[in-house]
Amino acid sequence: MTPCAARTTLVHPTLVAEVSADRAIDHGGVYRHPLRFQRLRLDVGLEDVPGFGEGPAAAAG
Repeated sequence: MTPCAARTTLVHPTLVAEVSADRAIDHGGVYRHPLRFQRLRLDVGLEDVPGFGEGPAAAAG
């Protein structure tokens, strides 16, 4: 499945996870590296994390 054909499925989260990512994009506009799971953040609550499409990262795009 190509990234353009992928669908977005929003969920109701119950846990917060930390992931690592980079912004390497190939000539076709596809991210070159996958996200990597780092750890569950049991010290961070759901109210501490901006929702999908919200917060400064969404504006930075």
